[in-house]
Amino acid sequence: MSRMLPVRLLMRRATCAAHRGLFVVGRPFSTYYSKSHEWFKVDGKVGTLGITNHAQEQLGEIVFVDLPDVGKSASKGSGLLSLESVKAVGEVYSPVDGKVIEQNGELSNNPKLVNEEPESNGWLAKIEFQGEVSGMLTRDEYDQFVKEEAA
Repeated sequence: MSRMLPVRLLMRRATCAAHRGLFVVGRPFSTYYSKSHEWFKVDGKVGTLGITNHAQEQLGEIVFVDLPDVGKSASKGSGLLSLESVKAVGEVYSPVDGKVIEQNGELSNNPKLVNEEPESNGWLAKIEFQGEVSGMLTRDEYDQFVKEEAA
């Protein structure tokens, strides 16, 4: 009978293996979170941007997504696109300096993807960037931030 290990422990073991020479760049496929409730999944020098489940819950049902054009410059901390919900219009901020290389075109006809799967298939844009991702939170840090914000 095999022993079940927590996912976090398995990920830690996989990361340790990665540092033994399989990957030269640190922490590939890392997902980071912002205090303005965006997530950013890094794969090399391309990051996928979306909003967190918490942001979607706060906005309510999203009915329109104003996606950025491919080629648009992204500036860290600046608005990149907006989401319109039945409650409000929310701005999504870029976590890095770079350039939009892809948008989730499915959202033009089906913005419900952001409501149903904000942290996966409801992604918004892909940004090519230089340098490192900084000033963002891990999942645990983000979850703690949300708890403190609600208190």
